[in-house]
Amino acid sequence: MRRTLPLALYGAAMTLLAPFAPAVLQARARRGKEDAKRLGERLGRTNISRPPGPLFWLHGVSVGETTSLLPLVDALQAARPDATLLVTSGTATAAAMLATRLPPGTIHQFAPVDTPAAVRGFLDHWRPDIGVFVESELWPSLILAARARGTRLVLASARMTEASARRWTRWPASARALLSAFDLILPQDEATAGRLRRLGAEPGPSLNLKRVGDPLPVDLDALARTREAVGRRRVILAASTHEGEEDIIVQAFRAAVLDPSEALLIIAPRHPARGQKLGESLGATCRAAGEAPTGSVHLADTLGELGLFFRLADVVVMGGSFAPGIGGHNPLEPARIGRPILTGPHVANAAELYAELLAEAAAVQAPDAAALARHIRGLLDNPMIARRMSEAASAYAARQGAALDGALALLDPLLPA
Repeated sequence: MRRTLPLALYGAAMTLLAPFAPAVLQARARRGKEDAKRLGERLGRTNISRPPGPLFWLHGVSVGETTSLLPLVDALQAARPDATLLVTSGTATAAAMLATRLPPGTIHQFAPVDTPAAVRGFLDHWRPDIGVFVESELWPSLILAARARGTRLVLASARMTEASARRWTRWPASARALLSAFDLILPQDEATAGRLRRLGAEPGPSLNLKRVGDPLPVDLDALARTREAVGRRRVILAASTHEGEEDIIVQAFRAAVLDPSEALLIIAPRHPARGQKLGESLGATCRAAGEAPTGSVHLADTLGELGLFFRLADVVVMGGSFAPGIGGHNPLEPARIGRPILTGPHVANAAELYAELLAEAAAVQAPDAAALARHIRGLLDNPMIARRMSEAASAYAARQGAALDGALALLDPLLPA
């Protein structure tokens, strides 16, 4: 594939920056953003042997993207037990989640940084037959090098914002060259499909992997112990919150719940590493420190336990939606467990899902802390309405799985015999 001038310049720039990559990765590791023991993987090196036979590679950058890959991992493993599945991710948080949720026999590695040398080392070692990138992971060195080696490429559950599409229009030939490297593009929604068409791609049917999947797992013994500790109090869960959102949600909770014996607010931050500092600022008890939820606010600052807290909750407030610039998180996680959902106004990353849930009265949007307080109070005072919202959320989630079967049929011709 002939590279355009911008893509050639990008490759040259990444080659020049490659000597600095180890120092940058070590600095990120000191801040908890990389796994210090596995930095070699980010540079294309590994001590794990490649198993013989076909190898299917699936990649997502962070927790949301890699979580959405899990149903596809399970389906491919069931359809092709002869193949090895390699899952790569770009963040330490995603790696920690995958360590608990990937099925046996699946290999996890950190994705290489997008320098030619790291990409070459990764591809030389793993030699994938097919690569499935999820959402918006368009790393030019990795994609073009994999394509040049004959790896069949798929962009699944593709998402492109209008701002990103406008940036790519500055280099239309490069956008076409990069998108044409994919044998199959399955957009999340029609808006993304239209943007991809403007850039010269030929997207296939829609597939939003965040619409499919099983309920998050739970340790039933831990759930029973936590329920006993909570006692008779109702539980409001603020899930996947970001900096600046906790203050809004705590303000709303305290306005809605004047009697601390009535209800408990549990905050599960998107990045648990924030837990200690956040717990101190909120005066909250912290699960990671082994503290029981004795106060009115409890911090669920552990990894892999969101399924427990969704089941514990009477009402779920979805984070990522009250602070601009984040775009919201997947509301189907609480919907699959049948919980009424409250959300803020900033949900661009999952706008279609939220619009459908709102239309079916499975979720309610609160533009600010005062509105959130009213909705929390309303659901606590009206259990019948909360139950109807729960049933609507559960029914909506149950209808979302059909798209995966269609995607597997499209993937099948790309898989090696």
